[in-house]
Amino acid sequence: MDRARLQTAVEAERRALADVLDTLTPEEWRSPSLCAGWTVQDVVAHLTLTSRLTRFQAVKAVVAARGDINRMIDRTSRARAAEYSPGELAAQYRATISSAQRPLGTQPADPLVDVMVHGQDITRPLGRSLATPPEHAALALHHVCASSFYGAKKRLEGLRLVPTDIDASFGDGDREVHGPAGELLLVATGRPAGLAALSGPGVEDVAARVG
Repeated sequence: MDRARLQTAVEAERRALADVLDTLTPEEWRSPSLCAGWTVQDVVAHLTLTSRLTRFQAVKAVVAARGDINRMIDRTSRARAAEYSPGELAAQYRATISSAQRPLGTQPADPLVDVMVHGQDITRPLGRSLATPPEHAALALHHVCASSFYGAKKRLEGLRLVPTDIDASFGDGDREVHGPAGELLLVATGRPAGLAALSGPGVEDVAARVG
């Protein structure tokens, strides 16, 4: 995957989300996100860590979490959310827009998946609109479907994702799932919020596996 193309997409998505964050009210920052147990502030704090968590800090946090990556992510994000105000976190996030730094162990496309999926985790419960360019969603989907981290291989077994807004497909199953690339990305990463926009013979299968 072309690194320059990826970075351009990451910067565009980060900029769009940063513009939304600048308009949130205090109540919205405290509101639940689509990430179970996380507020909007927790999710933004998590996103600011992308360019701030050093290798040493990451290793130390993983050891403290006894090797549980999800526990480590939860702890570091909550701690940062408690340390900084919404305004500070919004400014920190905007400062990451052009950063190419990424956490230990992640792949070049992971920051794009992070911002696109977590952007929807933040905005949808608030009734806010955040566009999902299909060409960016397709780049993210390509990575998600090939990665072992997101659980998509098991979630999408036997299925083929066919975006309705871009010429592409993902997976080699015989049961197709159709929908906008951004909604398919949400479902591929385990978000039920994308299901309503999908159709095709594989929808019941993926709905049973998401959540």
